[in-house]
Amino acid sequence: MFAATAATWFARRGIHYGWVMVALTFLVSVCTSAAVSLPGVLIVPMTEEFGWGRGAVAGAMGVMFCLFAVMAPFAGALMIRHGLRRVVSTAAIIAVIAVIGLTQVATPWQVWACLALLGGAAGMVALVLSATVANRWFVERRGLVMGLLTAAFAAGQLTFLPAAAALAASHGWRMAILPAIIGLAICATLYLLFARDWPAQVGLAPYGAKAIVPPPAASANNVVSLSLSVLGESLRNRVFWILAGTFFICGLSSTGIVNQHFIPFCGDMGVSAVVAASFLAMMGVFNFIGTVCSGWLSDRFDNRILLAWYYGLRGLALIWLPFSSFDMLSLTLFAVFFGLDYVATVPPTVKLAALHFGPEKAAIVFGWAFAAHQLGSAVSAAMGGVWRDVAGSYGPAFITVGMISVSAALAVLTLHDARGRAVRAA
Repeated sequence: MFAATAATWFARRGIHYGWVMVALTFLVSVCTSAAVSLPGVLIVPMTEEFGWGRGAVAGAMGVMFCLFAVMAPFAGALMIRHGLRRVVSTAAIIAVIAVIGLTQVATPWQVWACLALLGGAAGMVALVLSATVANRWFVERRGLVMGLLTAAFAAGQLTFLPAAAALAASHGWRMAILPAIIGLAICATLYLLFARDWPAQVGLAPYGAKAIVPPPAASANNVVSLSLSVLGESLRNRVFWILAGTFFICGLSSTGIVNQHFIPFCGDMGVSAVVAASFLAMMGVFNFIGTVCSGWLSDRFDNRILLAWYYGLRGLALIWLPFSSFDMLSLTLFAVFFGLDYVATVPPTVKLAALHFGPEKAAIVFGWAFAAHQLGSAVSAAMGGVWRDVAGSYGPAFITVGMISVSAALAVLTLHDARGRAVRAA
């Protein structure tokens, strides 16, 4: 009822309801990823209060990203079977329960349980939701929509952190969860009221299409089996290993190490959590710009070359950070430079998956590559804290991850150029 009324209201003003779905999904991406970022703010005050080592909580971060990775390839199956509204609202509610649970922990295993629940909830929506909305609601502007929603997911991991860090500093770390909880509750309510699974449910054709296409009947095929069968085929192709392997390194060198350990690293160097979180928010702003520009570039240049530049420059930035002075200028330079590159790898990786595996399998292939991305995040999130406990500094972890990122730049250059084949097939 609400969605149909809203669709009519927007149509009278020349606005397709698909853009409302983009706005709703944008909010979900921002708030869900903000919740996943909370451990980066909580790790220092939590370990200080309970007397735990950093590794105890960092291991829980690794579990969170592992559950994220496991859930992500099958998120599309959940959306097909149960609809976008139910999946998104359920994921938001589970995430709220997990975040609230963090404020009640007394032992490390409870932290692990809460973060595992949070990772599973985030994996239910992630980038698969963005791809689903873009493909169902848009025939034209799909690339723009995917770029915007990808940027939203990464930016959300950064933009909520200053408020959370300020609350943790002024009112205690347990209060730092409030922005994420409020955002998730709003998202769940709005999605239930205004989101719909298909344009036909509000009497519209997809954006850029003329005919209204009825929602497809429920498929008798087992979508989970389909996902696994495509994975089996892909594993026999070295292109998949390169795409998934470099995307593993993407997670290793972005959300795992920077998102979770940048604030503690800055704290070791005398920079307050609030100031460090502000630089992460700055990364979020430049990440939005960089991801949208990357989508534009991926339509015009060789995606292998783009990825080589992205991974190489990211690696150099990570190697440089431990040797910087951690003053305002150096942290600003890092935030701007790293922010532009933060998830710029997504559009070229999606494009290469389509070129090498075909458009009908590209989404599933990318889903498995995204799982590898989250596993990479899990490794650096967990090992970053352990390495800090052992070495007494985050420096070796950042330098090592930076060197691995440079190796990814070399790996993508070994891919053969599939553009000519794609043009001939078209």
